[in-house]
Amino acid sequence: MIRKIIRIDEEKCNGCGACATACHEGAIEMVDGKARLTREDYCDGLGDCLPACPTNAISFEEREAPAYDEEAVLKAKAQKQAAKLPCGCPGSQSRTIARAQTAEATSAPVSSQLSQWPVQIKLVPVNAPYFDGANLLIAADCTAYAYGNFHNEFIRGRIALIGCPKLDEGDYAEKLTEIIKNNDIKSVTIVRMEVPCCGGIENAAKRALQSSDKFIPWRVVTITTDGRAVE
Repeated sequence: MIRKIIRIDEEKCNGCGACATACHEGAIEMVDGKARLTREDYCDGLGDCLPACPTNAISFEEREAPAYDEEAVLKAKAQKQAAKLPCGCPGSQSRTIARAQTAEATSAPVSSQLSQWPVQIKLVPVNAPYFDGANLLIAADCTAYAYGNFHNEFIRGRIALIGCPKLDEGDYAEKLTEIIKNNDIKSVTIVRMEVPCCGGIENAAKRALQSSDKFIPWRVVTITTDGRAVE
């Protein structure tokens, strides 16, 4: 049948996952860092996901699609409810992390390793003297709080750019592309949290590297919510 259904522009999608959270029917899932309409029969065509998208990657179209299956949606919701997290977004799940109190926790303060300002991706200029010959750090802002030795292991010797793809409006990829393309960047380290919405910053950084038409060494480090670094 021909009906109104959503369309997701993967080029504009920054992988924040906001639309998947906003879709009450469960029609949208995150696949390889991008939002996908995985169940057309779950999409009611009402567009609750549209205002949630910070990059305007979602629109309506009329095309051949299976009819909205409300019965299947309700059944799927019931199945998820049994194992539902305290909140809809895994990245927002409340939890307490127990830490042992040791002498190290009361030792002398650790010196900051930050060597430039500003650090927010939205605020940093595309061209700045500190980008010349820089090893670039692109990090989700929560990582510095979750990982205790973040300054010494990641900021030290690097130019730091931070952001949150879930809370910031727009897509970082275009600006990161300009920074990498227009400066002599020696390497890129991407540090993200393990939660799904953090895939947006990894995806933006990878697209920027591809669009820059430069061969630059890069790596991704994932920080767990309990403070471990995994490559």
